[in-house]
Amino acid sequence: MSGLELNKIAASILLAGLVAMLSGVIAEELYHDEDEGEKRGYKVEGVADDSAAAAAPAEEKPVDITPYLAKADLALGQQLIGRCQTCHTFQKGQPNGVGPNQYGLVGRKTASVQGFNYSDAMSKKGGDWNFQALSDFLASPQKAVPGTRMAFAGLKKPEERAALIMYINKNFSDNPLPVPSK
Repeated sequence: MSGLELNKIAASILLAGLVAMLSGVIAEELYHDEDEGEKRGYKVEGVADDSAAAAAPAEEKPVDITPYLAKADLALGQQLIGRCQTCHTFQKGQPNGVGPNQYGLVGRKTASVQGFNYSDAMSKKGGDWNFQALSDFLASPQKAVPGTRMAFAGLKKPEERAALIMYINKNFSDNPLPVPSK
């Protein structure tokens, strides 16, 4: 075997190692969770979870979003909307995506976008998407509307929910709703 062939083999091994290392770094950045204390994945109904039984937290009450709305950071809302745009469209007249178009979301009736096939759970929810209802839903879609097809884990921080809601209200509505006062 010549020295050139050995160099080719060594270069191939080094390149493969570099590609593997960079893939790991990129994957970690893409899927890094800021809330490292929370478990990832899906809960399978009917399977006992020993850790949940040992430390069963008290039922969480919805956070009143009103105080957060007045000081909402619209720049943060603009950043967060990128997560929503994976499934939803926001411009007036755009077609539905995986989820319904969200133009005019704040204040409209739930499950009311024409031409979108809502889950039975969402169709039966009723009510309007007011500030509080949106906050509760965005905190945990599966908890707020059990059986919804929306596969989003939620935004745990009320500051983030308020920023996103106010950004949508201000930028994607013909008639933005005024911020409620306490």
